[in-house]
Amino acid sequence: MDEERAAQLRQMKRRATGLLVVVSGVFVVLAAQPSEAAWVGYAVATAEGSMVGGLADWFAVTALFRHPLGIPIPHTAIVRRRKDQFAETLGAFVRDNFLSPGIVAERIRAAHVARRTARWLSEAGTSERVAAAAVDGLVAVVDLVGDDDLHRLLHAEIDQAVRSVPFGRVAGRALTAAVGEQRHRPLVDAGLRAAVAMLDEQREPLRQRFAESSPWWLPGPLEGRVFDGLIDGVRRLLDSVAEDPEHELRATVDHRLLQLAQRLQHDPLTAAKVDELVTGVLEHPEVRGWTRTVWTDLSKALHEQRDDPGSRLRSRVTEAVLAVGHRLAEDTVLQERITAAAESAVRSAVERHRGEISSLVSATMAAWDADETSTRLELLLGRDLQFIRINGTVVGGLAGFALHTVADALGRA
Repeated sequence: MDEERAAQLRQMKRRATGLLVVVSGVFVVLAAQPSEAAWVGYAVATAEGSMVGGLADWFAVTALFRHPLGIPIPHTAIVRRRKDQFAETLGAFVRDNFLSPGIVAERIRAAHVARRTARWLSEAGTSERVAAAAVDGLVAVVDLVGDDDLHRLLHAEIDQAVRSVPFGRVAGRALTAAVGEQRHRPLVDAGLRAAVAMLDEQREPLRQRFAESSPWWLPGPLEGRVFDGLIDGVRRLLDSVAEDPEHELRATVDHRLLQLAQRLQHDPLTAAKVDELVTGVLEHPEVRGWTRTVWTDLSKALHEQRDDPGSRLRSRVTEAVLAVGHRLAEDTVLQERITAAAESAVRSAVERHRGEISSLVSATMAAWDADETSTRLELLLGRDLQFIRINGTVVGGLAGFALHTVADALGRA
């Protein structure tokens, strides 16, 4: 960019200087060959005015950046001598005219940020690009955090969350509600069926244990009948309880469960046993390994779905982005809220940091070398300033022509 501006500046300098040389040549030629023709006088006056205007503007433009012809004339090379003052003035100008909270907030409101965002999100392909960027960012964050560090953090958070919950009292309240609403009945029925099935499956091992513990003097056949009677009696009892919702043993079970619920809620020792049981499970090495496995699997799944354009994660994020776009486009109240929030955030940021930004501008310019500052500004403004030289040459010629005309008219009068 600087090279292009330098080339344009050199071109404009050649044009302005060339025009000055041409009018100077015309003046020299006409002045060297005096003539009484009227047009000669007008031409000389015009050329003379052009020379004066072109030289004056050449001096003015050159004096901004350097000493004309290298002569240290007072009040020349202004940019080099007053660089620091220019830096302070520029910083203050930016602060007062560009970083005013009211001006910036008005620009934010005039930009219709929410409406334009909604329109952009609703464009074809935008939701896919946003979803891809969001998934890439999520994976980048995952990769940024070490697996060991994140596993320790994850386990610590789970541990803290679990320890902060009074599981004993919670279990007591849940048990009270379950018994009161009879929601425990399916569990009791399942327990009864499981007990009957266990008796059937373990009948022979139980028979052997009974035989080993029975008196020596009990005959074998009688021993078998006693065992079968006991097992069959228990089995019939369990079947009758399972089949009769109003069985008296069910009421006993409900009463015992309610007693347990009361102890869990009001007996610190009973509640503490439940809490210790939960925390003990959490501290088990297999549970710790499970949390590590969960995180490893999650990280692997994220990488796989990031690389797959048709993955479910990308599809879900794309759908969410589209939904946000449509909602934002249709909800004018939401648009106003977002605009107000953006306006407030920008206003707050400008009020808090406008001094730092203007200081950055001033400090950056103040840190430049004087010659560098002069060169940068000349590259930025020099091309337009060369037009001033050309205009000065033309305007000077017109002024010379007009003055000669007035003088000629007064002489004839």
